[in-house]
Amino acid sequence: MARHIKKLIVLFGLICAVQTSSAQLGFSHEIGAFVGAVAFQSDFGVRRDFETNSGNTGVALGIVHYINFAYRADCNCYSTDTYFNDHFKLRSEISWNKTSLDHFGKWVDDARTSVEADKLRAHTGEAQNWDIGMQLEYFPRSIRAFSAGAYSFAPFVAVGAHFVSFNPDVETSYGDGNFLNNDNFYSFWDAASGGDPFISAESGSTWSVVASLGTRYKLTILSDLFVELRWQYYFDDFIDGLNHKLPSNKAKDWNLWLNFGYIYYLD
Repeated sequence: MARHIKKLIVLFGLICAVQTSSAQLGFSHEIGAFVGAVAFQSDFGVRRDFETNSGNTGVALGIVHYINFAYRADCNCYSTDTYFNDHFKLRSEISWNKTSLDHFGKWVDDARTSVEADKLRAHTGEAQNWDIGMQLEYFPRSIRAFSAGAYSFAPFVAVGAHFVSFNPDVETSYGDGNFLNNDNFYSFWDAASGGDPFISAESGSTWSVVASLGTRYKLTILSDLFVELRWQYYFDDFIDGLNHKLPSNKAKDWNLWLNFGYIYYLD
C-alpha cells in the first residue's frame, strides 16, 4: 500500500508543478470541496439489477482546484478574449471513496437454499480508493458572464483521467472463514478461473477515465455551489477484490458518483 501512496505523492507533485506554471502565467485559481455518494458497479450481485445497484453504494469526499483561464490574477483583469479562455477550466482533484459490497439478486434470494447460495450470502467485500487526477471542464455558456452574475446557473461537461490507489477488503463467514480458501466461495468462479486467482485483498494501483455532467450555481461573486454526476471506469477488475470469469463479468469495475460541492474564487 505504501508503494501506491508514493505514486500518488509523485503524481500530486507533478500536478502542483502544472498549477505553479499556470500561476506564473497569471491565470486565477479556485479551490473547493465536495461530498457525494457512489454506486459501485462490480462483480458482486447481478448486473443491471436495481437491488444490486441501490445496495452497493458508498460515500465520497474530495478536494478540488481549478485554473480559471478567463481571469488574470496578476492584473486583476480579464484575460485575452478567446473561446477557450471563456469556456474551459482545468480541474485537479484528490478524492476518496469507500463502498461496502454484498451480493443481491436472484442468486441469493431467500427461496434458494443451496450450498452455492449460502456461499454467496456469506461473501462480502469493500472497495476503498484514493484518486488523484485532472479533468478539462467545458462550459457552453460564457464563464465571464457567469462570474459577473449575468446568470445563476453554468452547466458543464468534463472528461479526464485519474490515477487510483485501491485497497479492497474480502470477507466470508462460510466454512473456515478463510478468504484464501477457494472452497469457501462460489464454486462456479473457481471452475471458470482456469487456475487464476479470482479473489484478492491485495492493494494496487491503476488508471481510470472519468466523464462528468453537472452545473454550477452562483452563490456570491466569489463562491459557487456545484452538483455533478460522474462516471468512472477503472482499468483493473480487482478494485472490488473479485474478478471471476463467468460470462456475466463482461466489463471491468466502474462506478457512478453524485457529488455536491462548494467552490471559492481565490483571485
